[in-house]
Amino acid sequence: MKNLLVAAMLLLALSPVFAGKPVRLKVVYFHSEHRCPTCISIEENTKKVLNTHFAKELKEGSITFVILNVEDRKNSKLVEKYEAEGSSLYLTKVDGQKENTTDFTNFAFSYSRNQSEKFMAGLKAEIEKNLK
Repeated sequence: MKNLLVAAMLLLALSPVFAGKPVRLKVVYFHSEHRCPTCISIEENTKKVLNTHFAKELKEGSITFVILNVEDRKNSKLVEKYEAEGSSLYLTKVDGQKENTTDFTNFAFSYSRNQSEKFMAGLKAEIEKNLK
């Protein structure tokens, strides 16, 4: 029984590799306790892009989206990993053990609130690039 359990766990762990989906994308949005209209728009517009263009990938788990309070101590390891300060938006491509992170914060702050279509088009293009 123990061998069967180990075999089942190994099969589950390797199934994404055999299914041809070893690459994943993590979209990570950090925010502060007190949020400005631009910070709120970044979260809302990121959700719109993901739900409109990448719903399938979200559902199957090849894209994950997390929203974290940068001031919450339980998030301190991720805050440190991303070197996040206040509102920040990151895209991390995970390919096996290799991770490559794109800091999308400046682009988000430049366009999300006042040129939301430009922000959403840019974010969509960046996500598509990372999924290749």
